[in-house]
Amino acid sequence: MRHPLVSYPSDADTPISHLPFSPCVVVGDLIFVSGQASVDRTGKIVVDTFEGEFRRSIENVKAVLKTAGSDLDHVVQTRNYIGNDADLALYNELYREYFNSEPPARTTIVNCLGTALKYEIECIAVKPVKASNVR
Repeated sequence: MRHPLVSYPSDADTPISHLPFSPCVVVGDLIFVSGQASVDRTGKIVVDTFEGEFRRSIENVKAVLKTAGSDLDHVVQTRNYIGNDADLALYNELYREYFNSEPPARTTIVNCLGTALKYEIECIAVKPVKASNVR
């Protein structure tokens, strides 16, 4: 039996995977997003430049977070996987576009993805606090 505070939200906009994992798991107000890569909505890898794969991966994170009732502004930690350390400078530049004023805690691992992908990201986010709950 699943715990009543644990849910596995998904909808038609959530990128799927053919591997055995959930796009995200929500525990209370915490949202754990599984690794998102440059895949389309059917789970097919979309090969692109590093920038193209980075942006598609972030858009997939945004879609998963939206399904769970959150957004990039509520991400508290990211783990980033970069296939080639030559892409680090571009990675940092692109990352600042999405996480600029108060960036989340971050871990970055390089030279780790094999040949199929150039970038992958996973994250932990919180659900936004509703104004009625703030005093």
